[in-house]
Amino acid sequence: MIRASAPGRAGIIGNPTDGYGGSMIACSIKNRAYVTIEESDQLILENSLGREVLKWRNDFENKGDYFDVIRSVLRYFKLFDMKARITVSTTIPVQAGLAGSTALLSALISAIAAYAGLRYNRYHLAELNRTVELNYMKCHCGYQDAYMTTFGGLNYMDFRGKEHYRDLDSELYATVEPLAGFVDHLPFVIAHTGIKHHSGSFHKPLRERWLEGDEAVIKAYRDIARLAREGKKALLNGNWDELAYLMNENHRIQDSLTDSGAQNNHMIKVARENGALAAKLAGAGGGGTIIALSLEPERTIKALNEAGAKAFVELDPAGCGVVVDQTDNRQLNVDTATAST
Repeated sequence: MIRASAPGRAGIIGNPTDGYGGSMIACSIKNRAYVTIEESDQLILENSLGREVLKWRNDFENKGDYFDVIRSVLRYFKLFDMKARITVSTTIPVQAGLAGSTALLSALISAIAAYAGLRYNRYHLAELNRTVELNYMKCHCGYQDAYMTTFGGLNYMDFRGKEHYRDLDSELYATVEPLAGFVDHLPFVIAHTGIKHHSGSFHKPLRERWLEGDEAVIKAYRDIARLAREGKKALLNGNWDELAYLMNENHRIQDSLTDSGAQNNHMIKVARENGALAAKLAGAGGGGTIIALSLEPERTIKALNEAGAKAFVELDPAGCGVVVDQTDNRQLNVDTATAST
């Protein structure tokens, strides 16, 4: 038996410039996605919604259901003759802008690579995640989710040089700088609105505008990336007023490009009126989750609850990224046990 898990994440500042050569600060959350691979006489996929048996080659094609993430990984590795029971589950709110599907993808890739005896370093794992997400799941997203669900923790990430998608062998590795050891306290409240969305459908129109040379999008994402780089200093110095200003600017600029969603903006307004110095999207728009910088968290949480928040999640700055275990209880080190081909 092989078990793997990976965390969700919340974007603090800089999103969504990770797909445009920008910079970001994000933190993993305590909610995780889980994968188990067990021996079986056929290939069985299971989750909380049901069960699927893959017998024929066309069974591996995407069907528009919650098993597509597993089918995509199996197609990438060409494991059409695999005999195993693959069970997936998650505690990350579904389609909430918290990288839930990417966390599941990270856990799946790592578990199946371990099953196949392959070895990858974490940077390669993150890029492999992005390759499968883009080319096999047909999802237009940035790079932060792949890196955050792989590395975990509290990180400053720099994606300069990664403005355009390349094939896996040609991709540059992002810069991932852990910040948890320099920050004693993270005064953030993360609230899920309860509205589901598909981040790929949110990102695609903006990506098309950027590729077409839309000056408004290009300038906006340069400005947001700069806010993230300035936000790193504010975060490390505990300058919450400055970080709040930068986070609010991040949201103002992004919201000027495309509507962040009525419920998102309502929750952001409620947070700011009830103790939060700043509030913005924690991921993509159109639904999802907000992150508020609040020095009065109880007041902010109470107000968001009354405004209809469906769930709150907790940041995990010291948390681990993707983890793989085997039945002998020997934890596999992903950097040495899941490696390059």
